[in-house]
Amino acid sequence: MDLYNVMDIAGTALSAQSVRLNTTASNMANADSISSSIDQTYKARHPVFSAIQSAMNHEYGVGGVQIKGILESSAPAKALYQPDHPQADEKGYVYQPNVNVVEEMANMISASRSYQTNVQVANTAKQLLVRTLQLGQ
Repeated sequence: MDLYNVMDIAGTALSAQSVRLNTTASNMANADSISSSIDQTYKARHPVFSAIQSAMNHEYGVGGVQIKGILESSAPAKALYQPDHPQADEKGYVYQPNVNVVEEMANMISASRSYQTNVQVANTAKQLLVRTLQLGQ
């Protein structure tokens, strides 16, 4: 594997962590939203990643990260009995999203650190390329 492949792999990882940060931010932004219907209630979303397999010199190795999609959580919405709320249904319930704010914060910290790590990988590969070019001087 050459250093250019390292840059490509780090780039796919940066893209994946960016998607992860965006979906986590969306979940947190909608955590306190309320709906009068279970069907209209925001559902937490989570990206699904997979490894990209690549054939290099007839040897199979990992070639980065691929975003397979973004799944909605199947956990039920939280029903709150608030008959005086303007958005309450005929039974007096309002519904909150199935977003766990503590879990989302941990996910955001993890995604942020993974992003930072991949930036450092790309910078190290760049420095190694520059040093390699300076060997001939």
